[in-house]
Amino acid sequence: MNHYAHITGWGMSVPEKILTNDDLAKIVDTNDGWIRSRTGIYERRIAGPDQTTASLAIEASLRALSVANLRSDELDLIIVATSSPEYLFPATACLVQDQIGATKAGAFDLSAACTGFIYALNIATQSIRSGTLENVLVIGSETLSRLVNWKDRGTCILFGDGAGAFVLQPGEEPGGLLSAVMRSDGSGGDLLCIPAGGSRFPTSATTVQDGLHFIQMNGSEVFRFASRVMVQATQEVVEAAHLDLDDVNLLIPHQANQRIIESAARGLDISMDRVMVNLDRYGNTSTASIPIATCEAIEQGRLKPGDHVAFVGFGAGLTWGAAVVKWSGPFPSPRKVQPQRYRRLVRLRSIFLRLIRQIEGLIWGRGK
Repeated sequence: MNHYAHITGWGMSVPEKILTNDDLAKIVDTNDGWIRSRTGIYERRIAGPDQTTASLAIEASLRALSVANLRSDELDLIIVATSSPEYLFPATACLVQDQIGATKAGAFDLSAACTGFIYALNIATQSIRSGTLENVLVIGSETLSRLVNWKDRGTCILFGDGAGAFVLQPGEEPGGLLSAVMRSDGSGGDLLCIPAGGSRFPTSATTVQDGLHFIQMNGSEVFRFASRVMVQATQEVVEAAHLDLDDVNLLIPHQANQRIIESAARGLDISMDRVMVNLDRYGNTSTASIPIATCEAIEQGRLKPGDHVAFVGFGAGLTWGAAVVKWSGPFPSPRKVQPQRYRRLVRLRSIFLRLIRQIEGLIWGRGK
């Protein structure tokens, strides 16, 4: 049976703390007018001391599961697309799996920078359409504020924190992701990177002193690259879906820069009223930007069941990609799942499993 992979649930989570352009002007040589004119950003959200990439992902996931009326123990796979994982390993997705009680799900992180959510969405779709999996949770989550140099006005003004999540489920009616494009060009890998912290430049006093653990970006080169590939990828993916641009009700681009988005709209010859933009309030949340913008488009009534929506993004790697989705919404269900209600039971289960491992260690370690 040829299943389609429908997006049946969505959710977002952003920190409460707001950092405005005027706030930034107090810590770095910049001002509100300079930031607005170059980026379109007015403010961004910053994670608090108790918030992490995983905790934001968990909140977004629970909201998405609630919309989909799906229990977490019915999930088969969790993919977290992130540029700011909790650790090099274990995967942030495994932390999410534990804390939402997805007892049957595999889990892994996907690293494709800001394009990561589109990559993950395509992988999830193909897994469902092949019949291998049924219910997949795709998350984009970031705490990029912890990876920026707050003395570098070229990068610290851009990024914010947040998470967004989609639930994908199989259905026989045509819908969900209709086509996708995934592209890369590693020759431009040095244009947007964090040099240290991996195996090439392991953490040392020198790498810390030289600020090599912060985001470094060649802004003009990235701008030119993005303006070109956003148009190309959108045209390619719409054609692959056997549609025309006029058939696309809404374009939701990666929320990186207002000028890049406007350039893409001009290149595609579509009006800005068909483009979802919310970077003025959130900044660049990398992998989280497209799902967060999608959640807000739904809240504003700009995305409805039956609509065709195009997602397009770009990021470090260099990577870029696009997807066309026929929006459907939750499947009809007689039940009402409220994942937040069993958070305490999930936490107790996690503690119980840790206790079991300690007991096993004591038993198996007796003979050593």
